[in-house]
Amino acid sequence: MKRVVTIGGGTGSYVVLRGLKEYPFSITAVISMFDSGGSSGVLRDEFGILPPGDIRRALVALSEGKRAEILRELFNFRFENGGTLKGHSFGNLFLAALSSIYGSDIEAIRKASELLDIKGQVLPVSLDNSNLHAILEDGTEIVGETNIDVPKHDGSKSIKKVFLDPPAKLFEETAEAIGKADTIIIGPGDPYTSVIPNLLVEGMREALLQSGAKKVFVCNLLSKWGETNGYVASDIADAVLSYSGLQKFDYAICNTSPMEAKLVAAYEKERKYPIQCDDKLSEYAKKIITGDFFSEADIARHDSAKIAKTISEL
Repeated sequence: MKRVVTIGGGTGSYVVLRGLKEYPFSITAVISMFDSGGSSGVLRDEFGILPPGDIRRALVALSEGKRAEILRELFNFRFENGGTLKGHSFGNLFLAALSSIYGSDIEAIRKASELLDIKGQVLPVSLDNSNLHAILEDGTEIVGETNIDVPKHDGSKSIKKVFLDPPAKLFEETAEAIGKADTIIIGPGDPYTSVIPNLLVEGMREALLQSGAKKVFVCNLLSKWGETNGYVASDIADAVLSYSGLQKFDYAICNTSPMEAKLVAAYEKERKYPIQCDDKLSEYAKKIITGDFFSEADIARHDSAKIAKTISEL
């Protein structure tokens, strides 16, 4: 059974994992642990646990069995009312409770994995409590993942550097999974807040360089205000590659299917624009795979089945 490792976080990893679990792969989802906003940020501050949001999404994506659909809806349920519960997802609260019961974040993830009957495993990139920092082109320093993700500063200022403070170390089990992998998938996801934070962890660059796995980069569909304004596919690949320690990706997967004008216009209101797959992308990957990887829906999202099928054929 081929061993596949995904590196990322947020909805990007969720979409890829949902497709991959339909294939006979041994899957390990490596998830960023530096979220500082929303329900995850509150629970992180109040209980001193690792932010559970992206872990929850990965667990839900890999869940199987007869109860999978019910459990997915339950774990994704977000309280809209209720004072102190407002804004929290049930899954985040559940993981926080498991951390208290079993005395560790990693044990909480293991117990939740059992309950959800997941295919494969979900691992944090690090167990260390750290914050993401960004240095903008004008020298301004932004502290906290959520402040980079949803800029209160001038979002037109480009990001020149990101780092973790205090430093975080690669989780031992995660390093082992990377070392044994046949294929490593990096992305899609917001480069500076979902993907690159994984690469900032001490030991990650070495783990990727020592791994004999095929390295596959999945490019984003849309640009992100405050992160990738004006970027094309090669700009995102360059940014991710520069923190990975790798010379080139083995493959880059890039959507070339056009989106409906109505959908594009809706995203333009959020200052998000379709990412163009440019010729320069070949400088950052040995082989470029283009095609229709877009999900025909009312939101811009990769198609799980199409992405997974392409990866299975590599």
